[in-house]
Amino acid sequence: MARSADTPPLSYPLAPKTALEPPAEWAGLREGCPAARVTLPSGDEATLLTRYEDVRTALSDPRLSREGLASPDAARVSAGGTAGIFASPMARALNDEGHERWRRMVGRWFTARRMSALRPGMEELAGRLTGRMREHGGPADLVTHLAFPLPVLVICSMLGVPESDRDAFKAWSDTFLNTTRYTKAETEAAHRDFAAYMSGLVDAKRAAPGDDLLSHLLAGADSEGEPMSEAGLVATGQALLLAGHETTAGFIAMMTAHLLSDRTRWERLVADPSLVRRSAEELLRFDPNAGGFGMLRYVHEDTEFSGGTVPRGTTVVCSMAAANRDERAWQDAAAMDLDRSPNPHLAFGVGPHSCLGQPLARTELQAVLTVLLRELPTLRLAVDPRELRRHEGLLTSPLRELPVTW
Repeated sequence: MARSADTPPLSYPLAPKTALEPPAEWAGLREGCPAARVTLPSGDEATLLTRYEDVRTALSDPRLSREGLASPDAARVSAGGTAGIFASPMARALNDEGHERWRRMVGRWFTARRMSALRPGMEELAGRLTGRMREHGGPADLVTHLAFPLPVLVICSMLGVPESDRDAFKAWSDTFLNTTRYTKAETEAAHRDFAAYMSGLVDAKRAAPGDDLLSHLLAGADSEGEPMSEAGLVATGQALLLAGHETTAGFIAMMTAHLLSDRTRWERLVADPSLVRRSAEELLRFDPNAGGFGMLRYVHEDTEFSGGTVPRGTTVVCSMAAANRDERAWQDAAAMDLDRSPNPHLAFGVGPHSCLGQPLARTELQAVLTVLLRELPTLRLAVDPRELRRHEGLLTSPLRELPVTW
C-alpha cells in the first residue's frame, strides 16, 4: 500500500472486519507506507507508525515526548472540541509532578515481587467470581462475571477506594477514553466529577489513613523530602484507577476469546498449564487491540523513521498492536505461537513512559487464566467468534460481552 504525499490521509482508527482480527490495512502500511498520514476523530492530522522499530524509537527517543501533546499545535484526538485524555487536566497534573520523580514515588508499589505476593489473593478472587458464574449457569457473559469485576476489586483494594463506586468509575473511565461517543459537556463534567470524587477521597485518607497506596503516598516524599502535590495525588488516583481496571478487563476478555476461538489452543493449555506465563505474553503480542488506539507522541525535532523524515511539530500515533504483527520483527507474526520466546512485544509500550502497572496486569492475566483452566476446562464460546462485538468511540475497544458456556 504505497501512498504518495498527495494521497488523502486515512481515517483513524482503522476498522477491523471482526473483533478478533487486525485491520486489513496494517500489513500494507507496514510494507509500503510505515509513516502514514491519518486523520484523527477530531479532524486533526497525525502520522501513524506501524513498524516495530519505528514504534520502539518513537516511544523511547527523547526527541519525541508525551508532554508535548499539550502544545497548541499538537493534534487532538477526540471529536467535538474536547481535549482528550492526552491533554486533560489529569495529564497536565501528572506532567507537573515531573515524570521521573512521579515514577519513583509510585513505581515502588508495582514491582514484580510485590505483585507476585498478591497473586494468591488474585487467584482466590478469580475462583470466587468463576464459582458465581458457574452457579449462574451457561451461557454467561465472562465480561460481566469475571473480566470486569476482578481488576476493579484488585485496584480498589490497592488504592483504598470503595468498590461499591465501581459503576461510577466505569462511566468516568469511558468518558476519559472518549474519541467520538461523548459530547464536550459530558467530557468536561466527567473530568470535573472524577477529580472532585478523588479529591474527597484524598482528604478522607489524610484524616484517617489506611494501609493503601493513596495513604502511603500522602505520608511519603521523594528523595529530596518533597511530598506529592495535592493535584498530583488526585491525578495519580485517577490514572491508576482508570488504567488499573479498564485495560486489564479488556485484556482478560480478549485473551480468553482468542484462546477459545480456536479450542486447540485452550486444550493445549488445559493439558499443560506450565505454558500460562508464556501464553499470556503471546496473547498480549497477538491481540490486535493491545494498546488500543496507540500512544501519541509530539515530535520536537525532525526525526528519521523508515518511512522518511517526520518533521518537528508532528503528532505521531504509535500503534503498538500493528508493530507487534511486524513480519520484520517476528517469525510467523500473524500466527499465535504459545511457545514463542523471547517475546519483546510492545503491548505495554517501551522506554521511560512504558506502562507502570504492567506487573499488575501480567499477574492478573496469569492468575485468571490459571483459575479458568483449572475450574472450567470445558469452557467454550457460546457464539461464533465472528459475532463478537467491540466497543466503539473510545481509545480502547474492549469486547462488549463474551458469551461462554461449559
